[in-house]
Amino acid sequence: MKRLPDSELEIMMIVWDLNKPVTRFEIEERMEKGRTLSPTTILSFLSRLQEKGFLEVRKSGKNNVYLALVEKEDYMQVESRNILKRLYQNSAKNFLAALYDGDSISGEDLKELEDYISMKRKEHEG
Repeated sequence: MKRLPDSELEIMMIVWDLNKPVTRFEIEERMEKGRTLSPTTILSFLSRLQEKGFLEVRKSGKNNVYLALVEKEDYMQVESRNILKRLYQNSAKNFLAALYDGDSISGEDLKELEDYISMKRKEHEG
């Protein structure tokens, strides 16, 4: 699966979050406040995403609607593994240390991680 540039990923995040066939106009409405892209630019990104196999385009009346062909969870899992491999030598410990040492992890985050690890341990054992 190809890694998406930030601009295309932004479009895909909108499509995934809406979780239904969407039009260019719906995507444009959901763009981050203050971020304005021309309709032509959005259509260009949508076309690239279609070429890469991330989206399917269908006609609905006079409009094109776009459907995700790649699940958000699948993309995130692959991309997370790539980041872990490229930046942290495949070490979750190195990744967490970078977050923690940079004061990016709150006590609440640590508790959430502990609960998640505990749950995964039980699944693995049982």
